[in-house]
Amino acid sequence: MAPEAAPGAMAFDASDFELRSPDPDPSIAPAMFEMPDITDAAVAAAPETARTLQPADAPTATPASVRLAQIKEELTAWLKTLMSAAVYAVLIVTFGFQVARVEGQSMAPTLEDQDRLIVNKLVYRIGDPRRGDIVMLYYPLNPDKSFVKRVIAEEGDTVRIVDGRVYVNDIPLKDDYVASEYRSHDDWGPQVIPEGYYFVMGDHRNNSSDSRHWGMVPKKYIIGKVQLRWWPVPTARVF
Repeated sequence: MAPEAAPGAMAFDASDFELRSPDPDPSIAPAMFEMPDITDAAVAAAPETARTLQPADAPTATPASVRLAQIKEELTAWLKTLMSAAVYAVLIVTFGFQVARVEGQSMAPTLEDQDRLIVNKLVYRIGDPRRGDIVMLYYPLNPDKSFVKRVIAEEGDTVRIVDGRVYVNDIPLKDDYVASEYRSHDDWGPQVIPEGYYFVMGDHRNNSSDSRHWGMVPKKYIIGKVQLRWWPVPTARVF
């Protein structure tokens, strides 16, 4: 039973009351409930350490691995050096100098059997052989063989031999390098040396196969000038 209202008091009906949630303030709601916008620029501006995970324990090189790397570098450097030396040696032998060995006595007493020589191959690439030069040449009848002889006459010269005595352009050849016991007594010529050819002889005149027997030598068959005898050491000399 509901109590009666006191005289003069206002009467309230419970139905007049309604529980409602308060309306949110529009100016506050975005600040309270919206997440901040994270842009690419913000990520780029972040510290590097914040974006990159660093391992706790970075691997370190051991002394053995460092030494192995040093050995590999040294071997590589040596290999490059050896290859360069081989290339230089090929170039020198092909275009510059060549080591040769005397076989036989055809140039005695100037050169003896088994003497070691240095042949200058470059000199005749920029010039021509001259009378008196000791040269290394390909044997005209068999270019697989090579000889060492002395140039006696050049192209255009007239050569004549009388009783072993050599005349070039009717002038006796000064050949005091020929020992008396090595002189020959043959006759040859006279003959004019063709253009581009040379007349060669060995200093051991009575024991030499040379232009008297197989003719003139074309310049293209002359390998180079004998520049040095380096062995035996006691008789080493420059020509």
